[in-house]
Amino acid sequence: MAYSGTWPEKYKRLLVSRDDYGKGVCDRWSPWFSAANCEEVMKENQSASGGDLLVFAQTYAAYHGYISIFVCIFGIVTNVFNITVLTRKHMRTPVNLILTWLAVSDIITMLSYLPFAMHFYCIYPADANKSTEKNSEGWMLYMIFHINLAATTHTVSIWLCVMLAIVRYLHIRSPTKANSMRLQRIKQSRYGILFIYVSSALILVPNYMSNKLLPDVLPDSNETIYVLRDLNLGKNDTETMVLINVWIYAFTAKLVPCLLMLIFGSLLIYNIHVKIRQRRKILQISGASSLRLSEHSRTTKMLLAVIILFLLTELPQGVLIILSACVENFYDQVYLLLGDVMDIVALVNNAVNFILYCSMSTKFRETFVHLFCNFHPLRRSEDSGYTLTDRLAKLDSHSNNNENNHHLHLLQNHFRKLSAEHRIVRE
Repeated sequence: MAYSGTWPEKYKRLLVSRDDYGKGVCDRWSPWFSAANCEEVMKENQSASGGDLLVFAQTYAAYHGYISIFVCIFGIVTNVFNITVLTRKHMRTPVNLILTWLAVSDIITMLSYLPFAMHFYCIYPADANKSTEKNSEGWMLYMIFHINLAATTHTVSIWLCVMLAIVRYLHIRSPTKANSMRLQRIKQSRYGILFIYVSSALILVPNYMSNKLLPDVLPDSNETIYVLRDLNLGKNDTETMVLINVWIYAFTAKLVPCLLMLIFGSLLIYNIHVKIRQRRKILQISGASSLRLSEHSRTTKMLLAVIILFLLTELPQGVLIILSACVENFYDQVYLLLGDVMDIVALVNNAVNFILYCSMSTKFRETFVHLFCNFHPLRRSEDSGYTLTDRLAKLDSHSNNNENNHHLHLLQNHFRKLSAEHRIVRE
């Protein structure tokens, strides 16, 4: 975050040829379009899917565009803040590098979603009939561009989250003890990020090729409009290539990354508790020191929060994608009606990272305040004895990846104290 990326063709349910059964029929598989844009299909399935779900989908569709625009604007601004803070010199770590490029992919997705929401939800409401203005060739070409771009950036985001969990787990297992090792890990992270961006685009090439624009004629006015090809997902006549694309997307962009995040997220939780218990036992720290020690785990807890948000967004969608491909009419009767809800959840997931960083990372919060809220001279803190500028200078030489050096110094001081006490007793 995010995008829902429920499947790169959900948009197609908006605009489909009237050739099927003599009336409008939505495309059978796509991820970003409102369920209410397929009013004909939803009415056909109202008895099967339940009237309450249909009413909810149609009601929410009237507000989805405006809510999405607000969330996108908020998310774009806050992700720019994220990039600005995370790229400061004292913030350069492998984890922050990944978070920076996660913010980049989220910004691209939301920038692409803004014109789409404005045109297909606000200017032309979800229940508006197809027209030459709404379904013009230019806007339909933009739709295809948006479908492919959003699917790619969302796939990038979810795999960056997997990489985030792996990198943090490796750091907990074997903390960097030298600046050269930290720089080496940053370099490795850059290669990993590049690989994710490139491979995500390559994996979705079959989907890019399946998105085709077709001309259609409005029966009332004989005017030409443009629609997307119907793929008939969940039907007996579904093309083999369509099913292959669905399964590839479901596993590579949903289920497999969610499984990896579950595994490494669980390992992170286990290892952080083990590390804290070990340090408390060795150092025999007091209650106040224990609180200070627990603060060092905030970075890991913050990253776990990011991972959990991805899991809550992506795992249910992955299951729904599989059911749509396997269960007849499931897409029309259930998945279609939940489309807008899944989209807004994914958008919110893309936009809330800034709030998580500020609430759970003192280092991020202080850097942000120093960069954007420094409207008056910084006063010296009575408790700490130094200004925020002093603290940021200190942070320049102590990155997140060198937290264990602090504990090493504590341990050395502890043993020096014991040795001194032992020497006094002997004397």
